Amino acid sequence: MDTAVIQKDLGLPVGEAIFGKTILILGFGAIGMEIAKRLRPFGVKILATKRNWSSNTVSCDLDGLVDKKGGPEDMYELVREADIVITCMTLNNESVGIVDHKFLSALKKGSYLINIARGRLLDYTAVFNHLESGHLGGLGIDVAWTEPFDPEDPILKFPNVIITPHVAGITELVVGDVALKLHAGEPFTEIEFVN
Repeated sequence: MDTAVIQKDLGLPVGEAIFGKTILILGFGAIGMEIAKRLRPFGVKILATKRNWSSNTVSCDLDGLVDKKGGPEDMYELVREADIVITCMTLNNESVGIVDHKFLSALKKGSYLINIARGRLLDYTAVFNHLESGHLGGLGIDVAWTEPFDPEDPILKFPNVIITPHVAGITELVVGDVALKLHAGEPFTEIEFVN
């Protein structure tokens, strides 16, 4: 019975608070905006990139939501400040492998990377090397470089890597809403079909 109680390891491992941390959101579209809304109450500084910050492309008031904004050309400057980077940008010819060696090297040592968008936004070799060297403090991904992901993928052997099988957005609210629309014969307007 090697339980935490018997071993007197209660409270281990010790977590790390995000209060006071700086978070960079790469891709401040609808999902990035919702992430920022949820993070703001935790006392974080929010940096964000977006291709176009004109008022007709942003669906909410940004005052008090984003502390510093920039375009894709500013991501190397912004990442130097980040403790956590969250990628939620679209995958296209310009964004494939955008989180590469240059980008990860600009991160502060020990920073975390979270990818909730598309696996190929991350350069696999660069991420692996930065995890192996200890420069990257941790990786959280809901998407993999190939899907379904390979359970023997060497990157999953790192203790500071967490992966979910592309289900992070599937909640009872989403499933329930889809079921109601399906039952009513209404069109799906908020769902993007991929693969």
